[in-house]
Amino acid sequence: MRRKNDNEALVCVCGSGLNSERCCAVLHAGTRVANTAEELMRSRYAAYVLGLDDYLLNTWHASTRPASLSDDAPVKWLGLSVKRAWEGGADEGFVEFVARYRAGGGAATRLHEVSRFVREDGRWFYVDGVFED
Repeated sequence: MRRKNDNEALVCVCGSGLNSERCCAVLHAGTRVANTAEELMRSRYAAYVLGLDDYLLNTWHASTRPASLSDDAPVKWLGLSVKRAWEGGADEGFVEFVARYRAGGGAATRLHEVSRFVREDGRWFYVDGVFED
């Protein structure tokens, strides 16, 4: 989470504009689960920023979840822009987003993806995504 200035509360890195304690931090702590696919996607982005590998794996659908996350070059996440989110049914959701990052001190890179999520037993899970140009 980041501080806008010394007089303001911590603002969540997911780009929602909300205080981190009222946004992704409660999901990361397990205090509550995401209500929508977009909320889960934002919390997963914040988990990447914060290095919360357990949260990422626990919110990844079992059918596509890797055994572990790779320890490639360090990544610095620079920002998230959610383009749109929609439902594909009562228990399926999609989120189109652009995330910017810098790997290993290189140039900034743009990741444009449409992610697919499913809801099982009241919990949303990331399934997979399609990269856009």
